[in-house]
Amino acid sequence: MRRAVQGRLRAAVAVAGCLLAAVPGRLPPGWLGTRVLPTTAAGYGVQRPTPTALRERAFTLPDTLPELPGRGFAARVEQAPAAVLARSTWRPGCPVASSDLDWLRLTFWGFDERRHTGELLVNHSASADLVRVFRTLYEARFPIEQMTITTTAEQNAPPTGDGNDTGAFACRPTRGASFFSQHAYGLAVDVDPFQNPYQNGSVVLPELAGAYTDRSDVRPGMIEPGDVVVRAFAAVGWGWGGDFTRLKDRQHFSADGR
Repeated sequence: MRRAVQGRLRAAVAVAGCLLAAVPGRLPPGWLGTRVLPTTAAGYGVQRPTPTALRERAFTLPDTLPELPGRGFAARVEQAPAAVLARSTWRPGCPVASSDLDWLRLTFWGFDERRHTGELLVNHSASADLVRVFRTLYEARFPIEQMTITTTAEQNAPPTGDGNDTGAFACRPTRGASFFSQHAYGLAVDVDPFQNPYQNGSVVLPELAGAYTDRSDVRPGMIEPGDVVVRAFAAVGWGWGGDFTRLKDRQHFSADGR
């Protein structure tokens, strides 16, 4: 898993009222992304009960890109431009060359039951497969809150425990380890992290997503064994973190299954 995006979330919430005034669906509370949590010795935010406003999370946030043309699913794939790399976490020393990263612009289905446009930074070898996956999710009307590229500032921001960004590339070590994660190669994707939190013993990430560790209460955006999301990634050979035995990382899909 990556750290769910928070900095952009604060900006989105600040303008959500005016941008989304005519859009059906739920607006996020004004405090979303602003309440920094105290941290533990391990560097995580302190676990807090899920706020009532987030227990049935189904928000609509402003798109960060112009809408792709058309009425159904659409995708644009190109080698990542310098300007896109500059606002990502890529830097010299990352385990993938910048020339091996592609910029994907994709349509996705929102919780407002409307077409939205997002972006991912991914390994070139995975681009075609991921377009196929997200086409399947769009056609199945699986809802996604937001899809953006993580910036360095967002990755290093103090935790608020309420991020929910679907994303891919993040140049950082695996959580709790010293080696690079599959995200650092552009070969992993996290989908709706808040509805599908990472869980390892008492650690739940995002830290306010504890209500979503109850998988018997299935709500929109949740990924379940054998569902359309798991099947779509399995069809291109990617594994799911919900199948891990020592911990559960239900948001996480990767090319090597780790």
